Amino acid sequence: MKSKYIPKRYVIVILTFICTSVCYIERVGFSIAYTAAADAAGIDQSSKGVILSTFYYGYACSQIPGGWVAQKVGGRRVLLFSFLLWSLTCAFVPLDPNQVVMLVVARLLVGVAQGFIFPSIHTVLAQWVPPHERSRSVSLTTSGMYFGAAAGMLILPTLVRLKGPQSVFLVEAALGIMWSLLWLKYASDPPRSEHPKATAAGFGESLLPTKGSQKGKVENGVHSMRTQKIPWKRIIFSLPVWAIVANNFTFHYALYVLMNWLPTYFELGLNSSLQEMGSSKMIPYLNMFLFSNIGGIVADHLITRRIMSVTKTRKLLNTVGFLVASCALICLPLFRTPNGVVLCSSVALGFLALGRAGFAVNHMDVAPRYAGIVMGVCNTAGTLAGIVGVDLTGRLLEGAKAAQLDLTSPESWRAVFLIPGLLCIFSSIMFLVLSTGERIFD
Repeated sequence: MKSKYIPKRYVIVILTFICTSVCYIERVGFSIAYTAAADAAGIDQSSKGVILSTFYYGYACSQIPGGWVAQKVGGRRVLLFSFLLWSLTCAFVPLDPNQVVMLVVARLLVGVAQGFIFPSIHTVLAQWVPPHERSRSVSLTTSGMYFGAAAGMLILPTLVRLKGPQSVFLVEAALGIMWSLLWLKYASDPPRSEHPKATAAGFGESLLPTKGSQKGKVENGVHSMRTQKIPWKRIIFSLPVWAIVANNFTFHYALYVLMNWLPTYFELGLNSSLQEMGSSKMIPYLNMFLFSNIGGIVADHLITRRIMSVTKTRKLLNTVGFLVASCALICLPLFRTPNGVVLCSSVALGFLALGRAGFAVNHMDVAPRYAGIVMGVCNTAGTLAGIVGVDLTGRLLEGAKAAQLDLTSPESWRAVFLIPGLLCIFSSIMFLVLSTGERIFD
């Protein structure tokens, strides 16, 4: 990883990819480990939903503060601190479904710590990555989420069976600490002479269309920018930002519902054991990894070759991704075999990941200087989706049981997958109407 052979920005992107991979190994790992422990202890589905959604309360609370702190202190330092915090929490908290208070506090703490991660990552990427590499760099970084989820789904059920649920926590903590050491050794802030903090977008600004004028001045032939206050009011009332917010909410609603409840759907809805499914259970997340990177490469190709404008590129990929995912989500309960569900969920998650080349990079288009903050605002919506979606799914299933419906029946699960399917349609229309690829915050 010496910068002599690999450009430093590539090292940063690779490290952020590993970062998101480890984070999602943790999230999938908790779902798998807690589900196994809770089922053994006879915990009902509604109570499981409450514990599984607790993480997102802490995660929601720290998104906007995470963006603000990363903007003020630097994403590199904030990222290291948050990673160490959640890793140590996993290392020292016992997994006992009957110790509800301890689990709630631990999941809140892990949620708060991980809430700083994505705003910090986007602050770092906005400083290091030139505009013509943003789509594929952000896509590679975020595809780590799906790679981590796939690895977790493949390895962790076997680990639970052989070593017990608590072993998952220890493995996650070890991975977190190892990544922290890598980040401490190889990460750095961008050289001020090449990438001044004031021009956080960094490279090739001519590729980004700009609305309005920059508040700057020229001194001794050097263009410099005056430090400005964060335009909170403009960010909050910006329609393009709200388009990103809506799509972030929908994406994470679908992702978190599938991530947290798909193991239960296999176990109770299809009477199929995760351990017996082998490597097929990781296919949906590998598909996300693949489609996320395809989306990034296609987007950058369309933009850099000037085949399409930034705005049209974002809208095209977002619309295709979300509409195909909508169809797959709505059809998912109709599949009554494990292979059929794997196929359908793979299509849904794969095309959702493709859509990230639209909405998930768009905040770096509209506000490169405030990328971490806008990401924090938008990711707060995504986190609220986790709170609502994961908890609501548990209540829907308990309601189905109260209505004398068997959880093996498709009727019990129809609403679970119909809701994110309809949200995909609504948010894709909203993005088509309101989004832009132009910079609107100087």
